This record gives sequence, C-alpha cells and structure tokens, in this order.
Amino acid sequence: MLVRGIDYYELLGVAPDASTAEIRSAYRALAKAMHPDTGGTAGAFRLLREAYDTLADPERRAGYDQGDDYYDEGEDEPDDEPEPPPEPVRQRRPRPRAPHVPTLPVIEPATVPWWDEVRRVRRVVLEPRNGPGRTVTLMAAGATAFLVLATALLGAPAWLVLVFLLTGGGAALECGRRHLAAQRVDREFTNAFGNRTVFGSPGVEEDEVAERLTADLLARYLARIPGVRICHGLAAEEGSVFADLDHAVLCGRRLVLVESESWLPGHYEVADSGAVLRNGHPFRGGSVRLPERLAAYRALLPDAEIRGALLIYPARAGAITVGDGLAYTPERFVREIGGWLAIDPSTVDREIFSTLLRQVTSPG
Repeated sequence: MLVRGIDYYELLGVAPDASTAEIRSAYRALAKAMHPDTGGTAGAFRLLREAYDTLADPERRAGYDQGDDYYDEGEDEPDDEPEPPPEPVRQRRPRPRAPHVPTLPVIEPATVPWWDEVRRVRRVVLEPRNGPGRTVTLMAAGATAFLVLATALLGAPAWLVLVFLLTGGGAALECGRRHLAAQRVDREFTNAFGNRTVFGSPGVEEDEVAERLTADLLARYLARIPGVRICHGLAAEEGSVFADLDHAVLCGRRLVLVESESWLPGHYEVADSGAVLRNGHPFRGGSVRLPERLAAYRALLPDAEIRGALLIYPARAGAITVGDGLAYTPERFVREIGGWLAIDPSTVDREIFSTLLRQVTSPG
C-alpha cells in the first residue's frame, strides 16, 4: 500500500527521475543496513521493500507518480460488493525534468590558506632514511682529515697518526658506503613511481558519480601538495580483492580516508560512530562505512596519523551543508583537510605508501 506521508524516492535516496539501475543500487545498499538480521526493524524493512517494488515496476511507478493507491500483500481484500468508485480526479502529471548532474564547485585559490605555501617546497623527501645523508658523510671525512693533520702537527708518534688515519678513514668510508646505498634505494623507489601521484581509478558505474567527482577534486587541488599520494579503490582489509574504500590521500605520515556519496540536498550531521542526521532527523537514504574503515586502517598502519572524511554531493538541485564531524562539502574538505596534509608538504613515507599501495584493487 502506498503509505501517505512517505516519499518513496526520498526513502531510497534517489531523484524522481532516477533510472531503474539507480533505484536497484540504492535499495541494495539500504537493505543491508535495514534488514532485521543486521539490526533493522521488520516494519522499516517492509516499507523499504514496498518502496523498491513500487518504483522498480514501471506500471506501479507511473501510478505512484500520479498518486494512485496500491494494496500490499497481506492487506484485507476489498468487499465482494465494492462501493461505487468515486469520480475520477484528474491528476496533474509532473513535468519531466532533466536529470541533475552534480558538478564540482570552483574554489578560488585565494581562499585556500595553504595554497601558496606548498609551492615553496623545492623537492620531495623520502622517509625513513636508509643511511647517512651527504652532509654527515662529508663531516665524517673532514673530521678524520682534521684529526690526522692535527695529530701529526703536534708531533705525535707515527703509529698514533696511523691509528687515527685507519680508524677515522674506515668510519668515513663506511659512512660513504651507506650513503651511496641509501641513494641507490631512493633512485630505485623514484624510478618505480617517478613523479606519479595518483594510483588506482574511481568507479565507472552510473551510481558512482560521487567517486569520480572526488577523484577530480583531489587531482585538481590536493595534488598541488608535492608529497601527496592519492589512491582510489582500496581494500578495507589486507589481502582482500574488494574495493571497499573509495579514496585515500597520504602526505608524510598523515593519511585521510575518504568516502564519497551523492545524497539529497539538506544539512547533514555525521557522528564518528557513523550515525547520520539530515535536517535534524535520522537519515535512511544511505549508510556510512568510514568508522569500520578507519579502525581497519589504524590496525594496518599503526605509525600513521589517520582521519576520515565523508564527501557529500547533491543528488538533486539544491545545497548541501554540513556540521562538525565526518561530513564535508568539497570546499570545507579542500581548506581543512588540505591544510592538515600540508603541515608536512614535502615528505613521502615510503613504508606507509608501499603498504597503502598494496591495498589498491582498482586498475589504473
């Protein structure tokens, strides 16, 4: 039965002109969260199923759009002698609307506090270092030469000068050897990845438009930070082949995990637990997986400083606003998360990066 006061489109989190594929995808995502076996209620799940059955069937959907009622299974059948039908009321057919295509906002660089600061960085630094740097090696060689020369000038016995020469020279040679070995490892790492900053690719399905928008956002703005490395389509657990995490952005030891969603316009509050409020009321149009992903990656990368961000784009014409917490608009994300990553803009932590790269399951 069509339940008065419940908008099936809003319940599923799709636009009135959504395709059958979009409706099916939204239903599948919600069914997992609202099923009685996973903590949902039987009544809410029945309502979700009725919304899907209605909108997935073209004939029933057309009737729903015109305001017709339907009998649900289990409802009392009408009497054998039905009352005469009322005079038909002409329903005004809604005008077809062009599908809404969300786009990225244009963010003026002048409004981004870290925008000009990161361009002062001359080169990327690979951490952790595998050996002494060039300065340390030169200092060791210089100290050895100074010690041997000073000892000789002070008239020390030849054997003592020879001991200092062999000891100091050996230390300087070892520093030089370790320095060259570290340089070789750095070259191999650089040759493997070059100046590449993006790995993996976002989803290509019709209902994954939010992922593609975020991929453009990261490439357009956060890739400006020299040490940033961006990954798309990652596994939630080590060894998995399923891309359960939309995006990850690494800079130094700072890592942000990003989930992308296209939801109805409104004001969203998303708690660290994943609970979502839209306009002050519990939101049934989608679920948040970030708390689980954050826990998994903190166990996988204990040395990394990790935070999460849920990027929300409007599924219909209208504005998205957010409060404090996991929810972000594109503008807030670029300014706040970008500033957090830009605190150490030049460092690439090769150990964290290598582990993160193994989690990428999407091609690209």
